[in-house]
Amino acid sequence: MAAMFCCHATVTKAAMPENDNDMQVSGQPSKKTSCKAPAFLKRGDKVAIISPSYFLDTEYAYKAANILREWGLVPVIGPNVGKKSGINYAGTFEERLADLKWALHDPEVKAILCNRGGYSTIQMIPFITKEELASHPKWMIGFSDITTLHAMEVSSGVMSIHGNMSRYIANGEGKDESTLTLKDLLFGKMPQYTLPAHPCNQQGKATGKLVGGNLCTFFPLMGSKVDYFQGDEEFILFIEEVGESFHNLDRLLNMLILNGVMERCKGVILGYFSDCKRDIAYDSVEQMFSTYFSKYDIPVVCGFPAGHELPNMPLVMGAPVTIEVTADGAKVTF
Repeated sequence: MAAMFCCHATVTKAAMPENDNDMQVSGQPSKKTSCKAPAFLKRGDKVAIISPSYFLDTEYAYKAANILREWGLVPVIGPNVGKKSGINYAGTFEERLADLKWALHDPEVKAILCNRGGYSTIQMIPFITKEELASHPKWMIGFSDITTLHAMEVSSGVMSIHGNMSRYIANGEGKDESTLTLKDLLFGKMPQYTLPAHPCNQQGKATGKLVGGNLCTFFPLMGSKVDYFQGDEEFILFIEEVGESFHNLDRLLNMLILNGVMERCKGVILGYFSDCKRDIAYDSVEQMFSTYFSKYDIPVVCGFPAGHELPNMPLVMGAPVTIEVTADGAKVTF
């Protein structure tokens, strides 16, 4: 599936002014969103590298740091990176929280790169205020369990980046398509994606604030202080998942519907559904989800290359995004 994307899709970048917080939608007037873009990076800027979730060998953090140096950036590895607590955690809760707060409050740090996902960022919600995030806007980079941190940022009015973390950057030596596109984004070149047709796509065009990520991670946030489905702002929903059964994904989607999410959703982007167990009579998660999405007059993009596989193309969470789906394929434009 990943190779098919590489062969048939294209990524173009549109240069952006360094501090332009009103993301430009190609071919349309600038659309305001409640989220502000942190300043794009420039050579010499510091990037914090932290482990807010599960443990990852420091080898990956140092390799990722070397790649950031090659980009002209100054990586600073969190004081508690490399520590381990219990079976999986990257240090105690207090150590992981301390590194996140340090990265947020250090005025010289302009972006935060997470080493890996796993589980536990949900535990940090009561200890980080929206004021902290809004007053220290900087690019948060990661996916999987980092979906919680994206929700915290977006609900505080700050955009963030769903994209490669240290392990993926290190493994690809910084030269894979996903990481190179992430680099361009950080330095101010917004991606525009063109994808091939997919049998479960739904045609149409819509613009809205991009929210979502890992389904099992953002779903429990509904009703909390970082629930970005609250309010009346139009949104585009991105969903990816790994290791879940079809029946559990069906349950979670139904819960989103029962909570009124789809009534206000203007469009959907479906990423990878990696290693998901087919235990209901559908050939794919996309086919299963399409039975629900077909009831709504919204565009649906299937097969977007983001999630727990490569390429893992970066998405700007909280930014206005336009999706346009035709019989020939789809475009995703920031």
